[in-house]
Formats: sequence, C-alpha cells, structure tokens
Amino acid sequence: MALMITDECINCDVCEPECPNGAIYQGEEIYEIDPNKCTECVGHFDEPQCQQVCPVDCIPLDPAREETKDQLMAKFLKLTGKA
Repeated sequence: MALMITDECINCDVCEPECPNGAIYQGEEIYEIDPNKCTECVGHFDEPQCQQVCPVDCIPLDPAREETKDQLMAKFLKLTGKA
C-alpha cells in the first residue's frame, strides 16, 4: 500500500526530505503523498522513513491503495530506472 498523510499533520516538514522517492510534497493545507511514487521505502529502507520521523504519527497505510511488497518493489524498480 502507498502511505497517506492525515489531517492531523502539523506541517512540521520533517517527512518531506526523508522520502527517497520524492513522493511527499506540500499540499494546499497539509503535506501529501503521491501514491504513484510511494513505495513505503521498499528498495531503499526496511521501514518507511516518513513514519519513523513523524512526531504526530499521522502517516498510515492508505486503504484505497493496497499493494503487495512485490508490487512496491516493481514500482521502486520503475521509479529508479532499474526495471
């Protein structure tokens, strides 16, 4: 699954620089995650880095974007040009 940022986001800006895929960006009101770029850090790290640094724990899995680890790895390979 891709991750999402909920409206509990406090716009602290710690998640954006942690994303190795550049999936996190400043939205109109809060930070948002581009689900087409989010691999939950598969291929880069063992755990999603944005979740690790978020001080308010507002980055859950997006239930509308279910993906297996294999699908996330395929997305990683495509994004990095290794596919």
